Amino acid sequence: MHALIDFAYFVINSLLGLLVFLVIAYAVVSMLIGFGIVNVRNRFAYTIWRALEAIGRPLLRPIQRILPSVGNLDFSPFVFIIVVGGIQTYLLPAFFRWLHALAGPGIAY
Repeated sequence: MHALIDFAYFVINSLLGLLVFLVIAYAVVSMLIGFGIVNVRNRFAYTIWRALEAIGRPLLRPIQRILPSVGNLDFSPFVFIIVVGGIQTYLLPAFFRWLHALAGPGIAY
């Protein structure tokens, strides 16, 4: 049972890390498009942009509703990274320690 709990921790932690990576990629590509470095008329660039936008925008929208607008600067990716980092560092390990305690003593290897 403990191995399944550890595997679930690994999967959830990895998915959260992947979300952080995708949000960073979304923020960087949106800046590159904003500065005119990346042209979305290119089919490949447009496809990548649409995929990143489909993932990043729903993740950042709740934060953007709460944060005040500061000109053209978007601080929601920073807040997202801080929140996910806090979840990975504090909440996730505490939750899985609790699950290990519920599962009982483990088998000595």
